[in-house]
Amino acid sequence: MHGNVPHGHPTLTPSPAAPGPAPGPARGSASARRPPPTPRPGRAQGPQPVHNALICVALPALAISGEDGQLTGHGLDGFYRAGRRLLARCRLRVGGAEPVPVQGRMLAADRARFVGTVRTVADSGPDPAVTVERLRDAEGCERITLRSTAARALKLGVEVSLGTDLAELGAIASGLAGPEVPAAVHACGLRWSAAGAQVMVTADPAPGDSLASAGLLCWELELPPGGTRSIELRVRFEPPGRARPAETAVPRGRGGTAPWGEAAAEGDDPRAAALLEASLDDLRALLVRDPGQPADVHLAAGVPWRCGHLAPAEALWAARMTLPLGVRLAAGTLRTLARAQLPGPHGDSGRIPGALRHAGAHLPPGCTGIEATLLFPVVLAEARRWGLAERETEALLPAAERCLGWLRTAVGEGRYLADPVPGGPYRCEVQAHAHRAALLGADLLEAYGRPGAERWRDWAGELRRHFRDDFWAGDPGGGRPVAARTPDGRRIPQLGCAAAHLLDTGLLGAGEYAPGLLDKVQTEQLARLLGGPALDSGWGLRSLGAKEQGHNPFGHRSGAVRVHETAVAVAGLAAAGYEKEAGGLLRGTLDAAEAFGYRLPEMYAGEQRTTGSVPLPHPAACRPAAVAASGAVQLLTTLVGVRPDVPAGSVVVRPPRTAPLGALRFTGLRVADQPFAVRISRLGLGMVEEAADGLQLGV
Repeated sequence: MHGNVPHGHPTLTPSPAAPGPAPGPARGSASARRPPPTPRPGRAQGPQPVHNALICVALPALAISGEDGQLTGHGLDGFYRAGRRLLARCRLRVGGAEPVPVQGRMLAADRARFVGTVRTVADSGPDPAVTVERLRDAEGCERITLRSTAARALKLGVEVSLGTDLAELGAIASGLAGPEVPAAVHACGLRWSAAGAQVMVTADPAPGDSLASAGLLCWELELPPGGTRSIELRVRFEPPGRARPAETAVPRGRGGTAPWGEAAAEGDDPRAAALLEASLDDLRALLVRDPGQPADVHLAAGVPWRCGHLAPAEALWAARMTLPLGVRLAAGTLRTLARAQLPGPHGDSGRIPGALRHAGAHLPPGCTGIEATLLFPVVLAEARRWGLAERETEALLPAAERCLGWLRTAVGEGRYLADPVPGGPYRCEVQAHAHRAALLGADLLEAYGRPGAERWRDWAGELRRHFRDDFWAGDPGGGRPVAARTPDGRRIPQLGCAAAHLLDTGLLGAGEYAPGLLDKVQTEQLARLLGGPALDSGWGLRSLGAKEQGHNPFGHRSGAVRVHETAVAVAGLAAAGYEKEAGGLLRGTLDAAEAFGYRLPEMYAGEQRTTGSVPLPHPAACRPAAVAASGAVQLLTTLVGVRPDVPAGSVVVRPPRTAPLGALRFTGLRVADQPFAVRISRLGLGMVEEAADGLQLGV
C-alpha cells in the first residue's frame, strides 16, 4: 500500500530516498515543550522491531509489550494514547523475581493475557504452586492475579516498577526516546508531569509502600491455600488545558459501534470463520471518527506506525474491500475525504492530498494523492451499487466530479497520467486506476444526468487501445506488462504485484465489470504470471518477482508479500475466470493467516514456501493494518461472488465453480442496507438464504 512513510517502515527524517513527514502523534495530541530526544546509551537508532510484539488496540489507545507481558522501558513497550507514551515501564516481580513467562496471547484486538509462574518455598519439586495472570487492555487497565495451589498459606512480596518518558511515538519509532520523567507519589499510586500534562497510575488495593525515586509500588499479599489475590492498575492521562477533539472523537475499540453488522462465516474449512472474525475485530479497533464530524467514521492505516494521521488511499481501499459488510464505512470515509479535497482554480484543485511513498528501487517515490483521488469516484460508484442511498450518493457527486476534473487537468494533452505529477513516470497501475475512475465516473455522471459521461468513456477507450501496445513487452514466454514508461518512452520492465491492478476493473450495473486495459490474450498471460512461482510465493503475491533485479524477500516494494495486492489479484483473477490461479493465491494467504494467528500483518517476507516452512514476519510491518484486515474480508467474500445493482433492484451471485475452500456459508453481509446471507456448495453453486425484499436474484 501507500502512505507517508514506506509502508510499515517508520521514517523520521524526510529525504529523497524516504519522502514524507515523520510518523507522529495523532491529531490533537499534547506536545510537551521538551528538549529534542536523544538516544539512550547502548541503544541502536533506527526502526524498532514489532513482529514479536503483542499490540492491544482501541484507538487512540495502544498497549505494546513482548510475549512475557513486561513493559521494560525499552523499544516500543508501553501504554500509549494519541501518539504519546503514557507509561514505558511496568515490570512485575513476585517474591523477589520476575515470573517465568508461560504464555502471552491476544484475547481480542484490544485485550491480551499473559501467564507466568513463580517458585516459592511451597514448591518441593518441579511443579510451581503459584501462577501469575496479567489481563491488559489498550485503554490502560491491567489486572494482576496471583493464584496459589499450595497446601498452606503463602506471604509474597509484590513489586511493580513504573516509569515513563512521555515521549512521542515518532521519536520512539527510531530509538530516540527521551529520558525518564521523575515520579511523585500520588494518592494510591504515582504521577508524572511534563509541560502541564500529567500521567497517573493508580492501584487497587493501595500499595503498602510507594517509592517515587525508584518508581516502585509494593505490596505484601497473603494467599490462603488454593486462594487468589488481585491488583488492578489504571493509567490515566490528563492533557494540558481542556480535552481535545481527537481525544473525544474516537470510539473505543470494543465499545464503539462498528458501521457494519455481525458478519460471520462457517463451512468445511474452519479457518475462514477464524480469519473473518479476527479481521473484523482488527477493523473495529482501527475505527476513527472525523473530529469535525463525529458521525463520519474511517479506518486508521495501521498500528503502531500509522494510526496518527488520515491515510487517504488506505482508508479508501479498506472501505472498498469491506463493501460486502455494508456501505456505512464507505460513506463516512468519502465524506471525510471530500472535506480534504484541495479547493481553488489551480491545477491541483480537486486532488485529495496524500504523502509520498516508496515504490521500490526501480521507480521514484509516488504520491498517494493520485491513488486516493482516482479511488474516490470508484468507491462512490460501487457503494451506490451495494446500496448507498441516492441522496447520499448525489451529495457526494460534486466531490467525485472534482476528482475527475483533476484527472483531466493532470493528463492535459498527454495520453497517460504521470505519478508524481508532473514529470514522473507513467506507472502501469496508475493507468489502471485512471481507467477505472473514468469508466465508473462516467457511470455516476450518466446515472444523475450530469454531462461528460461519453467523453470519459471515449477517453478510456483511447487509453485501452494505446496501453495494450505501449505497456506490453513481448518475450519468448508470452510477454508481460511493464512496470512503467518514462516520459521519453523508455520502458521499466520489472514485474511485480502492481500488475494485479490491471485485473481490477470495477463493478458496473447488472452484475457486470468494466472492461480492462488488457486484451483477452494479455489477460490470460498476466493470470499465468500472477499464479506462477516468480510472483506466487506460496504464501501470497510478492511485490516484486523473485527473478527481478533488486528482489529482496523483505522489501516492502521489492519482494515482500502484501495482503492488499494479493486480495486485489484474487478478486481480479476470479472475476476474469482464472479460478485456479485465484484459488492458489487465496489458499496460500489463508495458510499464512493461520501461521499469524489470523491477525494478518500488512506484509511479510516473500520467501518461497517449502515443506514444513512458515511465513517469516517483517520486523516493521503494521499489525493490525487496515488494508490487511479488509483485504482478508475481500479474499473471503470473493468466494461468494456477489455482484449487486441495488439501483436496478437486482443482485447476481457467481461464486467460483472450483469452490477453493469447499462448502461455505456467510451471514451478516449487507446488500441494500439489509442483511444478506448466502451458501456456497462444494460444487461452487450459490444459494441466497436471506436478502432485502424486492431484490431480483440472478446467477
